[in-house]
Order: sequence, then structure tokens, then C-alpha cells
Amino acid sequence: MKLEKRYSNLFEPFKIGKLEIKNRFVMAPMGPGGLSTPDGAFNEKGIEYYVERAKGGTGLIITGICYVENEIEKKAMPTMPCPTLNPVSFIKTASQMTERVHAYDSKIFLQLTAGFGRVAIPAILRGEAVAPSPIENFWNPKIMCRELTTEEVETIVKKFAEAAVIAKMSGFDGVEIHAVHEGYLLDQFTIALFNKRTDKYGGDLMGRLRFPIEIVQAIKKACGDDFPVSLRYSVKSYIKGIRQGGLAEEEFTELGRDIDEGLEAAKILEEAGYDAFNADAGTYDSWYWNHPPMYQKKGLYLPLTKKLKKVVNVPVLVAGRMEDPELASSALEEGKADAIVIGRGLLADPQLPNKIKSGKVDDIRPCLGCHDGCMGRIAQVKPLCCAVNPQVGREAEYGVKPAEKTKKVMVIGGGIAGMEAARICALRGHKVSLYEKGDNLGGVLLAAGVPDFKKDDIRLVHWYEKQLKDLKVDVHLNTEVTKELVDEINPDAVIVATGSTPKQLNMPGIERTLQATDVLLGKKKVGDKVVVIGGGLVGCELALWLAKQGKKVIIVELLKDILSAGMPIPHMNSEMLKDLLKFYNVEIRTNTSIAAVNDTGAVVKTETGEEIIVADSVIMAIGYDSDNRLYKQIAPYKAETYLLGDARKVQNIMNAIWDAYEVARNI
Repeated sequence: MKLEKRYSNLFEPFKIGKLEIKNRFVMAPMGPGGLSTPDGAFNEKGIEYYVERAKGGTGLIITGICYVENEIEKKAMPTMPCPTLNPVSFIKTASQMTERVHAYDSKIFLQLTAGFGRVAIPAILRGEAVAPSPIENFWNPKIMCRELTTEEVETIVKKFAEAAVIAKMSGFDGVEIHAVHEGYLLDQFTIALFNKRTDKYGGDLMGRLRFPIEIVQAIKKACGDDFPVSLRYSVKSYIKGIRQGGLAEEEFTELGRDIDEGLEAAKILEEAGYDAFNADAGTYDSWYWNHPPMYQKKGLYLPLTKKLKKVVNVPVLVAGRMEDPELASSALEEGKADAIVIGRGLLADPQLPNKIKSGKVDDIRPCLGCHDGCMGRIAQVKPLCCAVNPQVGREAEYGVKPAEKTKKVMVIGGGIAGMEAARICALRGHKVSLYEKGDNLGGVLLAAGVPDFKKDDIRLVHWYEKQLKDLKVDVHLNTEVTKELVDEINPDAVIVATGSTPKQLNMPGIERTLQATDVLLGKKKVGDKVVVIGGGLVGCELALWLAKQGKKVIIVELLKDILSAGMPIPHMNSEMLKDLLKFYNVEIRTNTSIAAVNDTGAVVKTETGEEIIVADSVIMAIGYDSDNRLYKQIAPYKAETYLLGDARKVQNIMNAIWDAYEVARNI
């Protein structure tokens, strides 16, 4: 494999303590939902999941969180691995994983957690919610968390040491402590806002840091000074209020850990024995900092890690949408970090490091920052996966195998579902032709990817275009398929992915309105005062895009809240989008419907009657209807015909890709 010199610094080795790691790529710890056994060990899916990233060239893999105990904060099992629950079972499975990871010259750390505290989802608990001090549960304010006793905290410290010993016996190269980060239990102890204790674990900064200090000291005593211990660390909390984050664009009073305290605490924690800082920012109250959606800038933590690097001598690892090799390489060169932590980017494409190393950057499947397949699913108590890579979490059992019989496959529609279906069919050896009535592949992603915060949608379209070209898929643009054309071609299998059409309202003045896609694609111009009809995801993102251009925007939504209809939107995405709309002064009218459009603007109905909203432009963003007309013509007489994407059911990118992958891998 030829090394791409442009990014050669990403492939220089570095050390955490005395442990040498072959390159600067680190797999971020991500909650391993569905990857553990009932007795707290890793299951086969979990092993394959981590080994796949080692195969892809990642230098250091950090597992998702593992409980160190389950009796003080009692969680319903199994949800995550727990080394101390059944050490023998854990060692048997984990050692298989570490041995296989090491075969690829990768290193692996086990991430250990003190628990959730105030941010525990009530459904996962089978006992009382606990916290450093009596405080209401983040998700349900009616639940008051019990204050942990001094003895219970001391017990958790001992459990960390016990779990670390088990990790070392299992072949892990080190452990990472979860976490003075994201507002989890350990972080709650360190933040004065949540810690009102009067014992040795409260009070001033040293008292509040005593819990993580005792943890690293106990591990070093049990495992030796040479056993690396890294710390997942939020340099700044970004807490504007309880359950309210602060945006990078705004000024606010920090209620959590501010940057000065973050740097001071880091120096204390390094002195205590931590060998590296896996750095980010945020808490559950500002969740869009810990789990940055597409609305966050890439490399969002770099201004913080640049400062952190100046006060600590141990390696600083940085996450935060860092999968772009140009950004990653520059961060190392400019001294803002020592290693690059990638989470969702390694879900989307496990081969990311290898592809960068061999100069195949254009072949990296992009992460969209959508959270639909990863955090969104975990929040729904579903297994971890990825919107653009359906194989995540089921690597061994859900791959693509060559077709037993080569078929002539006709794919109708060049949107996301059609492209994925064509790609998988071609990978399996079928002879594939794809027909698109427009002059470009991409479907609705071409419009969706116009805003500055959605550029990865366009990157995904370009990725598909390259894959289809490399696989020699016969692509026909500007070709509208009819039943007669299908008869003429006579394929063995037909995949219909004809997408959807914008919903239409029967109302006075409908001809005066614009469609969201036409505005995004620049086919229609808008004035300075804009009314967007529909407060779903399309309407809200359109409104934000227009407001960032300086336009006065009003969203009109029939329901009682925006972003409440359609596919579920992950919490961090919806909260940040709402905060951004507020910051850019987008006015939101809920419980309001459109009645008519005239030369003055939009006539709307509210609970108190009709009123006119003066506007230069009225844009419709009320959703889409499936376009399955061609399918209905073909399906009755063509035995092997499939309906995919929005043509089957209007959903999101994840569902379009997953449905296409499932069908195409079995044709």
C-alpha cells in the first residue's frame, strides 16, 4: 500500500505513557448497544465490530463504555459490558477480541464508567437514580436522584481498579476513564453546579476532583505505573442553563466548567497520573457539543485543545468531526492535538485510515452527522449502527456476497435508494443499468445538500457517483422510464426507486407559493421577508439557511411544536436546530395553518381567527408523497420487482439506504 505523502504526519507513531501506537488515528468510544452478553461480556457482534476497525488501519481503538459495577447504580442488564459482573466470562470473550485487534498491530483500551448519575434514562434503571447530591433527573424532573454516600463512592473507586485488572488480564493495552466529560456521574462530581457535597468528594476544585484522582491512583497501584490510563475530558461544559446549551455564536454565562477551570483541572489530573486526555466539550445539558450534529463546524474542539496542549505534557487526543484528512493533518501540524479521534466516521467507513494512507480519499464513505443510525438508535434502545453503512454492528453476518446467478438488473431512479441498490447489485456481480429522468444523480439530496451545514449530503452523492463509475454501472441520465421501456429491456429484476413529489394544498393563491427544493436549488428567488409553511426538518433547515443570509423568516406550523412530525430526529440535532433558529431570530408560529396566499403575503388561521403575515415569498415545505405510479404499472406482470426509497415510504436517508442494501444483497 503506497503512502500518501500529503498526510504522512497522520501515520507517524506516538506514545501514551510507554505504549507506542502505530499512527495518529484513534477510534472514539461509542456506546456499544447490542454488543454485550447478559453476563456483561462482549458478544460476537461486539468482537467483529472492533476488529473491523483494526482491519481498517486504526492505531488505537477505545471501546464504548463498560460498567465497573451494577449494584450501587443498578442498571437493567444487559445494556453494556461489565468486567466485574462475571470476570471469567469477560476475559474469555475480551481476550479473543484483543488478540485479533493486536494481529493488525492496533492497540485497544477498555473504557470504564462510573455510571450515569442525573443523566440516567429512567428506563435503564432497576433501582434508585443516584448523583453526587440530591438533584432532579435530566430526563424526568419528577425523579429526584439520591446522594451517594462516601462509602459508596469509595466502593466505586475500588471497582475501577478491579475492572482495570480484569482488562489487563484480557489483553487490553490500557483503560480510559469515562469520564470528566459530558455530564456523566464522574463529571457531575467535578462540576460545582451539580456537586453540593460536604464530605471529601465536594467543596473546592481539589475536593470535586478527588473522585477521578483516586480512580487513576487506584488503577496505577493495581496495574502498575506503566499501564496507560487516559481520561475522556470535556475542557468546557457549555451549560447556559439546566437542560440548555450555549452556542458557539453567542455570549452567555458558563454555569458548568469554564475554560479557565478546565485548564486548571487538567493540570491537577495530569499530576494525579493520567497519561492522556481524550478531549472534547459539553454535557447532556449541551448535548450538541458532545455529539456534534451537522450544524456544528468540523474541528469544533480545536480552539480548546490548542489551549489544553499548552498546559499539559501528556498527549491530547481530539475528536469533533475530524474525519477530513486535511483538517486532521493540519491539527497535528499546528500543535492543536497529538492524535485524531474519529467516531462516526469509522462507522461510516471502517477503512478510513487505510484509504487515506493509500491516497484513496475520494473512496471514503462520508459521515453525514445525522445521528440517525448511531445515537438516535441507541436512544431508542436499538442496536448501534450507521445511516450510511448498514453493516455496522453486524459485520460478520450482514456483508455482501457474490450472487449465485448473474442477473440483468434495471434500477429506475438515481436517488439515494437507487444508487445504493445499483452499487450493491454491481458489487455482487450483477449486470446493472440505472435510469434517472434528471440530468444528475442524487435525487432530493441535491437540494438537501445546498445549505453550508449539509455539504456532506453532496459528498455522499459524489461518493456514490464514483462507486458506480468504478463498478461500471451503466448509468442513463435524462431518461424517463416507461412500462414500454421496461418491456423492451426485459430485465431479470426491476428496482423502482422513483422517489416522491412535494405535497400540494388546495387553497387560494397556491400558484403564488414556491417549493422548498426549487428555492434550495436556486430555481426560484426569494425576497427579504419569507414565510416557510411547515416546521418539519426540511422547513426548519430551509428557514435557518435563509436566516443566515440575513432574511427575516417566519415558520408556520400546524402542530404545537416544530420538528414533531415525520421521522424521529435525534435529541442533539433537534435541540441545536431549535437553538440556532432562535439565535438567528426566526419567528415560529405553532398551532397555525395556512389558509391562502395573496399579493400581501400569507393568510393564516390561528386559535383566535385569521391574520395576514406580510411577506415577499411564501415557501411550501409540508412534506412529500410517494411516487409509485410506475411500480403499480410494472409489478403485476414482472415477477421480480422491488419498490424502494421514498417511492415505497417517505422516510429518511438511513431507511432508503438500509432498504436498498437489504433487497440488493439478496437479489
